[in-house]
Amino acid sequence: MTSGWREEIAYAVRLSRPRFWIYTGGTFVVGYSIGMADWHAFLLPAYALALLYFFVPANLFIYGVNDLFDEATDRNNPKKGEREYRFITADRGRLLLLIALALAATGLLGLIVPDPRLLLVLAGFLFLSGFYSAPPLRFKQVPFLDFCSNYLYVMPGIYGFVLASGTWPPAWLLLGGFLQIAAMHLFSAIPDIECDRAAGITTTAVYLGRERSLALCLAFWLSLAAIAFSASGFHPLSLLALAYPVVPALLLVSQAISIERLYWWLPALNTALGGLVFVAMTISKQGI
Repeated sequence: MTSGWREEIAYAVRLSRPRFWIYTGGTFVVGYSIGMADWHAFLLPAYALALLYFFVPANLFIYGVNDLFDEATDRNNPKKGEREYRFITADRGRLLLLIALALAATGLLGLIVPDPRLLLVLAGFLFLSGFYSAPPLRFKQVPFLDFCSNYLYVMPGIYGFVLASGTWPPAWLLLGGFLQIAAMHLFSAIPDIECDRAAGITTTAVYLGRERSLALCLAFWLSLAAIAFSASGFHPLSLLALAYPVVPALLLVSQAISIERLYWWLPALNTALGGLVFVAMTISKQGI
């Protein structure tokens, strides 16, 4: 492989934000494990294809569109270039090519697994992923619609559940997914309040302010914990869901704790608890 191809692959990987692959690929796996009849479902080719799609092409589309329309606002965001990738105008051609490849991968997955329900989920995923950043809708700049449109991160889980079970997920699972992504999105926007305000962007966090945003995150995560308790039959392990509301609660009572530092620990918490659900589902459905 030439150095040129290596550079292009490295660029695609940086663009796709490997740190956040778990939010799409992991969500797909958890949804699939909840919906499957037994662990033999992991051996199906459709599972492997969808898993690959939600880890790489899906993220190329999400962050490719994001970077295409966020160049001006990202320029003054301290997270960009330090912990996240910063888009450079000279890369526009490569960026458009990767977005096109991601769309082609979506179409290919739809052709290989042509269930109308799955196609509807993919269409919803593309709609929310694209117009979260793209005009004229640009949900990310509309208070309350910004975190609602982040339901795009629940779509892989819905896809996985439908693929594994052939039915739609129960209402409690759909609601729990919304509460999680709404709180995660709002929480992640709080550190950006000042730079978003300076750029003239009114997110929910800008509109509500730091304290009220944290209070809303607390309400969302407490509701999520209640759903986890009920859905698990009040299993002791469901108490781990309380780790989420503890985060905004600590920030509300202490100004000394850095929200930026806690924010970067949330992917690890999501991975750990999502992995726990996956293991629990797989063990409970051994098919033996």
